[in-house]
Amino acid sequence: MNNIDATALKKLLASGEEIQLVDVREDWEHEVFNIGGLNIPLGNLIKETDKLEKDISVIFYCEKGIRSVIALQRLATLPNAINFYNLTGGMQAWRNAQDI
Repeated sequence: MNNIDATALKKLLASGEEIQLVDVREDWEHEVFNIGGLNIPLGNLIKETDKLEKDISVIFYCEKGIRSVIALQRLATLPNAINFYNLTGGMQAWRNAQDI
């Protein structure tokens, strides 16, 4: 399983590299605080795989990094799963990471 930490993700976003962010938390959690990207709650993810980019890195996040790990496990059989990453520690780690 591919992982990325919050500091590395912040640097990646600042670089302007094209990536897709996918928030697997519930809608209300996404509305309270998010770092952008598509909101597909974990329970809907399998039904909405057509929304996932095929040719760029897709980074999944949640509050603590647990649901995003589950998301990657559920999607492991997709051909483009090699491009999928988990944000280690989720939004908690994002809030605690040093600004770049």
